[in-house]
Amino acid sequence: MQILKVAAFAVFAAFASPVLAQEARGTVLNVNAEGISEARPDLATISVGVITQGRTAQAALEENSQRMTRLLETLRREGLAERDIQTDSVNVGQQRRQRVITNYQATNSVRVRVRAIETTGRVLEAIVATGGNRVQRIVLSHQDPLAQLDIARRNAVAEARRRAELYASALGSRVVRVIEVSEPGAARVGAEQLELTATLTTDSLLDELPQIIPAVPIVPGEVTTRVSVSVSFELR
Repeated sequence: MQILKVAAFAVFAAFASPVLAQEARGTVLNVNAEGISEARPDLATISVGVITQGRTAQAALEENSQRMTRLLETLRREGLAERDIQTDSVNVGQQRRQRVITNYQATNSVRVRVRAIETTGRVLEAIVATGGNRVQRIVLSHQDPLAQLDIARRNAVAEARRRAELYASALGSRVVRVIEVSEPGAARVGAEQLELTATLTTDSLLDELPQIIPAVPIVPGEVTTRVSVSVSFELR
């Protein structure tokens, strides 16, 4: 029995993966292939928050709570479900100048999932118009990442088969059957992160933020999902 090996890409970090194996009686050709799925994202995850300052920790936190309450009410009016709004962090800290406490700062951040991705810009505008003065990032991804993974897996197997047929033809042989299939690397689920950072903490600057955000159009484009497979074929 002869064994031919063809390597076409770097294998990613290993994890437990499905394997299908049979015993071979002819020449064995090992092919590593990558499958790709490119599709328009349908989910935007926004990290936003409220930053306030006060002469005391209590004053900073009270004002922060009032603004965050208004922000959450706005999100609900925009049609976001409770399951799509999650507190990320709450902090109260001192601000110092030359070791002297000058005031206190409170921060409350939430992660918001926008399932109607075409409304992302409108949701951002509503957030900053009602007190959100810290916009950190937007991640564009898929609500059903497994569907994209399955497309990429099918494409990976099809590419492995195409390549095996090519090598078999060059060797004057034919592909008889598949001996073994494995998914040796960690799949890369598609997601694109847009860094959109704006932190404004004074009332005068806060008035300017609604003019900043709508000027940044959110264009979904496409995100790429990648899966690698290793397939062993029997040639005769």
